[in-house]
Amino acid sequence: MTPGSPPAEAAPPAAGAGRTALRVRAGRFPWLLVVPALIGLAVLVLPFAGLLARAPWASIGTRLLMPEVRGALWLSLTTATTATAVSVCLGVPLAWLLARTDFPGRRLVRALVAVPMVIPPVVGGVALLLALGRRGLVGTYLDAWFGLTLPFTPAAVVLAQVFVAMPFLVISVEGALRGADRRYEEAAATLGASRAVVFWRVTLPTAAPGVAAGAVLAWARALGEFGATITFAGNFPGRTQTMPLAVYLAMQESPESAIVLSLVLLAVSLVVLVALRERWAGAL
Repeated sequence: MTPGSPPAEAAPPAAGAGRTALRVRAGRFPWLLVVPALIGLAVLVLPFAGLLARAPWASIGTRLLMPEVRGALWLSLTTATTATAVSVCLGVPLAWLLARTDFPGRRLVRALVAVPMVIPPVVGGVALLLALGRRGLVGTYLDAWFGLTLPFTPAAVVLAQVFVAMPFLVISVEGALRGADRRYEEAAATLGASRAVVFWRVTLPTAAPGVAAGAVLAWARALGEFGATITFAGNFPGRTQTMPLAVYLAMQESPESAIVLSLVLLAVSLVVLVALRERWAGAL
């Protein structure tokens, strides 16, 4: 370099040097995380391993055909399906209002929708009892005017399941509506379609994956509901005893039957995960 000449610029790193460094850094295995990760995995997996190890596989078919097991299974399936249908009919319009309108108190309504997801289910059952019981806030008038008593009936099972399950559907559908491309709706409206036609022919089909995912989650949550059901509907075999309640009772009288019912609920959970796998994979 001659005097007065500008200093020479540093030579850029070789093209492969950066990639090599990245490979070295990426190749460093985080060994410090292995032990807590394995412990966490064991906490999640070992209970299911114990359930499978103690299952009465030789008599599982016979136990599934027992009257009390069949009754609890049938009641759970029918009430969970009914609760899901009610949740769809009520939750989709609510999700649309939260996603597409800006009414006063929208944030408060959204927070109230999420409350059943975070409170203990038993608290939800107590709230339902105080609202819809014979001496409840609304139940008093239902009993006096219509002679309608809801607690400790199959209808109470459905109401308890709707209370705990519908928020899952509302949140799922609201997210789908917020992420949907509104240009199709605007184009349909420009072509003269009414609001009802736009909703049924454009908006709802666009949000259909979110509705389906929310319905599956709501159905699974309703099927596994325990706390609100036992508080508001009771635990009467053949009338309000769903599968989780039957598991609770069977643990005291016939542990092997409790294991069989638990396996059924576990199988349902796995089916739900498989059904939602593609949606989750697409979102990641």
